[in-house]
Amino acid sequence: MTITKVGRISRASAARPQSYLPPLENGDQLTRAEFERRYEAMLDVNKAELIEGAVHMPTPVSVSHAKPHAHIMSWLGTYCAATPGVEVYDNATVLLDADNEVQPDALLQLEPKAGGHSRVSAAGYLEGAPELIVEIAATSAAIDLHAKMNVYRRTQVQEYLVWQTFEKRLDWFELRDERYAALAPDENGLLRSRVFPGLRLAVEALLEGNLGAVLGELQKGLSSKEHAKFAKHLAESVAH
Repeated sequence: MTITKVGRISRASAARPQSYLPPLENGDQLTRAEFERRYEAMLDVNKAELIEGAVHMPTPVSVSHAKPHAHIMSWLGTYCAATPGVEVYDNATVLLDADNEVQPDALLQLEPKAGGHSRVSAAGYLEGAPELIVEIAATSAAIDLHAKMNVYRRTQVQEYLVWQTFEKRLDWFELRDERYAALAPDENGLLRSRVFPGLRLAVEALLEGNLGAVLGELQKGLSSKEHAKFAKHLAESVAH
C-alpha cells in the first residue's frame, strides 16, 4: 500500500478511528497515564513495565525463566498459606510512583492492617511498595540489578531478591539506611528474611532445582518460635 503524506499525518493514519492508540514500544518515554492507556489497549500483550518513565517489554518466556518462577511461587505461596495478614502475588501490576509501573515476577505483601505499605486500588492494582519483591533475571539482569533496583530502593521496597538463572546466582537485598545491603547466608547456607520471620531460603538447593529441600527448610522456619510469634501478632492485627 502506498501512503501519501498530508502534512504530518498520513492518509492511512487519518482513516483510523479517533480512539486509535499507538502500540507500546521498548524505550518509549511516557507518562504513567499514557502508558496505562496504551497497555490496556494492547490485549495481546501480557507484560510491559514503565521504569523511570521508559517502556520495557520482555521477550517471550523460556523454561529457563518459567521453572525458577514456579519454584519461587511455590516457596512464597507456602509461606503465605501459613501466615495470616500476608498476600502473595504473581506478576501483579504495582504502581510505585508517577514514573514507575512495574510487574515483578513475584512479591509478598503485608496487608495494610498488618502494617503493610501497599494496598489494592479501586482498579485492582497494587499501589505503594510491597515488602518483598522477587525478580527472575534470565535475560533481564541489566535492568533488574540497575534501573529497577534503584526504583525499588527509592520507593522503599524493604527486601529485594534477584535470581540470575544463567549465572546460577541469587542475591537477597534488604533496605538499610536508604541503601540496599546484600544478606549473607548463615553457616548452613540459608538466607532469612528480616521482614517476614520464618521465611528462610536454602540457596544451593534452589539453584540446583531441588524444590523439595527448599520447602523442607522453609517448613522448619514455619515451625519456629519466631514465626509463631509473628503469625500471632498478624492475626491480632487483621482481626481489628
